[in-house]
Amino acid sequence: MKKQSLVKGAFVLTVAAFITKILVFINSIVLSRVLGAEGIGLQKMVMPFMGLMMTLTTIGLPVAISRLVAEADAQRDGVKVKKILIISLAITVSLSILVVCITVLGGKTFSRYFLIDSRSYYSFMAMIPIIPLGAVSGVLKGYFRGRQTMNPIAIAQVIEQIVRVSFTFGLVQWLIPLGIEYAAAGAVISSVLGEGCSLLIFIVLFRISHHRKFRVTHPRWNQIIRGKDVLMELLQTGLPTTGNGFVMSFSRALQPVVITKSLALAGVSSALITRQYGMLTGFVMPLLFLPAFINQSLGVTLVPAISEANAQNNLRLVNRRLNQALGAALIVGAPSTILLYLYAQELMTVVYHASAAAPLLKLIAPFFLLNYLQTPLQSVLVGIGQAKTAMFNNLIAKCTAVALIYPLASNPMLGINGVILAISIGVILETALHYASVVKFIHFELEISTLIKILGAAMAMGCLGRMLFTGLNNLSSKLGVTTIMLIGIMFSIFVYVWLLGMLKLIRQNNIIKIPLIGKILASLFPK
Repeated sequence: MKKQSLVKGAFVLTVAAFITKILVFINSIVLSRVLGAEGIGLQKMVMPFMGLMMTLTTIGLPVAISRLVAEADAQRDGVKVKKILIISLAITVSLSILVVCITVLGGKTFSRYFLIDSRSYYSFMAMIPIIPLGAVSGVLKGYFRGRQTMNPIAIAQVIEQIVRVSFTFGLVQWLIPLGIEYAAAGAVISSVLGEGCSLLIFIVLFRISHHRKFRVTHPRWNQIIRGKDVLMELLQTGLPTTGNGFVMSFSRALQPVVITKSLALAGVSSALITRQYGMLTGFVMPLLFLPAFINQSLGVTLVPAISEANAQNNLRLVNRRLNQALGAALIVGAPSTILLYLYAQELMTVVYHASAAAPLLKLIAPFFLLNYLQTPLQSVLVGIGQAKTAMFNNLIAKCTAVALIYPLASNPMLGINGVILAISIGVILETALHYASVVKFIHFELEISTLIKILGAAMAMGCLGRMLFTGLNNLSSKLGVTTIMLIGIMFSIFVYVWLLGMLKLIRQNNIIKIPLIGKILASLFPK
């Protein structure tokens, strides 16, 4: 498979991430209709632990693999690439076996003492097979990223979600007569099946790309010992990344425990806690993360690009690429945030039939705008070799957020709103710390004028779109809320894109680089 440029690689991953987000969103709608808030809560209580288990088994190796494979590939050192894969597979397979054994033996104890609802045990056990599958997939993802070949990753992501969505409805419907806890476990099993298909795609594409010239078989610990230099290089990059991932995964895993205990102290019943947590994590969060697909693409492509510029000691290029990444993230994030805030009531009613979740979305959406800036800032820190700094920044922010959940959520006046405030404070703190660190290490200068133009265009878009929505809603009741909402959103997007062109934030030379459709779209924008 051919090596792809930064623009093409980012475009491929962006398209795949967009499709994936749509499929995830569809899946969340299906689950909300079949399981309800209570079933969603049972599933979401254990999902954060999946990320924690994956962090423990991969120990940051996917990022380290992509960096080392890129260097070895540039030096045409195929032997080193093979060593990297063998050692990485040996580590991840061994760790996944260990983690699976511990999880199986301690599943009942964990669900009984750490999760307030014992019914989550079935979902917790259903997630176990994903640990070894995801570990091996992570190694192959790192390899393809290092070779700057993003097509396999994009294909696997889409196939994984298609399989997941396809099996979710059938498994949940089949198991729901047995009880809501079994149906929630069925939703988790669909994720396992999707991950299994993703791994199969990676293996097939890896074999196709190398035919019989490149075989990685029977990874063993003695091979790790013989490749000490490669092992140390992997760990130097992987361990700080692991610390960062562990902080994030552990905080996500700890949040449901702290949230449920805090809400219980506020006098909220167990069933209501599960429903409120289900609304926040199953309804609000999927809507917030739906337009955040740009972050995933930027995070994957920006690290090697920054590493290359940093290796050349070209801080000017690092600054330029970071400003480009922040601009791209904000171009998507600003209008998304405004639309989610303005149409919170309509979206929650139409999509989930849960109007009670609308205030939660309106409260968290403005703070979540900063989340779009976190990925580019963190990617730069990793790219310039400051993964430890990123880890400590995340540690401080996540610990602060978790620590604030207890006093805020246990307050009967705040309840679930206290959880949102604590999470939002964590987002603000993490973004501020990343920004301060980037300024310190590369003397970063933010292009304030560009950010002001993007925010101004987004606010103008929101005002005009909402005015049209209100006018149509008052004039005619025949169209229905859903149709009027879609008209308002589409009009808002059209106005926003037009304003970006008029402000010269999007130019022909930016658009023409997009594969396949770039030349066609470029004619619509100024030079």
